[in-house]
Amino acid sequence: MQIHGAIHQFPKEIKLLILAFVCTLSIGFFGGISFVRDTTNSNPKGIEQRYLGNENDEEATTMKFKKSSGEIKTLVHNHILSLSVIFFLLAIILATTSVNAQLKLFLMIEPFVSIICTFGGIYLMWTGITWMKYVIMISGLFMTLSFTASVFFIFKGVLAKN
Repeated sequence: MQIHGAIHQFPKEIKLLILAFVCTLSIGFFGGISFVRDTTNSNPKGIEQRYLGNENDEEATTMKFKKSSGEIKTLVHNHILSLSVIFFLLAIILATTSVNAQLKLFLMIEPFVSIICTFGGIYLMWTGITWMKYVIMISGLFMTLSFTASVFFIFKGVLAKN
């Protein structure tokens, strides 16, 4: 079943519901991104220190300790589950837009790859594969760009005239 550009034909009430949902979702998503920026300084060393600690860094201004097994498993579990639902709902809405089919498919599927790479990468980095910090950064960037593009196209579709 293919849906071609149906979002602009939705009733006004459904469009308002979609706008309210996507706006609220965006506040939560970008609030989380802000938290990541604050806790990692958006760089590989910061990502590594966030999960592996910095006890050996005598220059550190804030002491960080390696996350426990329970903490890391809870973080990975919670983020994979919640972000999967978020991106699934966003993909369903995106499916109703008139975006190019190949771009739409990419934006619908890519976030799930990034979720696994980001949070699987966090777990693998925690186990000692420290080069995963680069995978985490790149996949996190792709996830954020996919979210942003999807929201843009959804807004564009909702605000289009019938």
